[in-house]
Amino acid sequence: MLPLAESSPAPVIASCNLSHWFDEGDGRHQVLHDISLSVFPGEIVLITGPSGSGKSTLLKLIGAQRAVQAGQLNVNGRELNGARPKDLVRIRRDIGFIFQSHHLLKSLTACQNVQMPLSHDPRHNACSSREAALSMLAKVGLSEYATKYPAHLSGGQNQRVAIARALVSSPRIVLADEPTASLDKHTGREIVELLQHLARNNSVAIILVTHDNRILDIADRILTLEDGCLADETHPSGPQA
Repeated sequence: MLPLAESSPAPVIASCNLSHWFDEGDGRHQVLHDISLSVFPGEIVLITGPSGSGKSTLLKLIGAQRAVQAGQLNVNGRELNGARPKDLVRIRRDIGFIFQSHHLLKSLTACQNVQMPLSHDPRHNACSSREAALSMLAKVGLSEYATKYPAHLSGGQNQRVAIARALVSSPRIVLADEPTASLDKHTGREIVELLQHLARNNSVAIILVTHDNRILDIADRILTLEDGCLADETHPSGPQA
């Protein structure tokens, strides 16, 4: 009798023939065409392509920020096509989001900004959420800046706060849209290496949309979108953590 093969981990993101369009006048403009992909725990996938190729739209669909119109999209074991609005809210709570603009609230300290994703988590109260936020700020090297407001932090520090906020709820998925676009080379490298370290150590799946050729080496796979279609897939041979 042949030994049973070890089972492979299930993908945390899986799409099949995913398509999306926007209404324009009397017609519609299709921005994604039959996208099929799988992303696994601990994997870093970069999505590249020219402006207007559908990268951000794909990220918003995966992040349950847009309703699925056609095809299948399963995120963290839940099908998004046909999901009710309240189900999409629950799905979003299990995903960490990092944006090009960090979207920190100026009236809150770094610690308070990081606490925000835990405000609706029944497992946390004010005390435990603060402890979790301080712990995550320590992991991104910002322990001494916990009481600082965004206006008193550098661009790189604010982006680290945004990363801490994205990770404080221990998501299985992190979605990042151009997180290094407005940063200098050194700060951008520090941020992507931090993401790489967290992916490897916490089995977090990371999808990162970028035009930044300086960070391609962190990827396990690079997907190229052109005119809403998956045009290419490469496997970099750069250094891995």
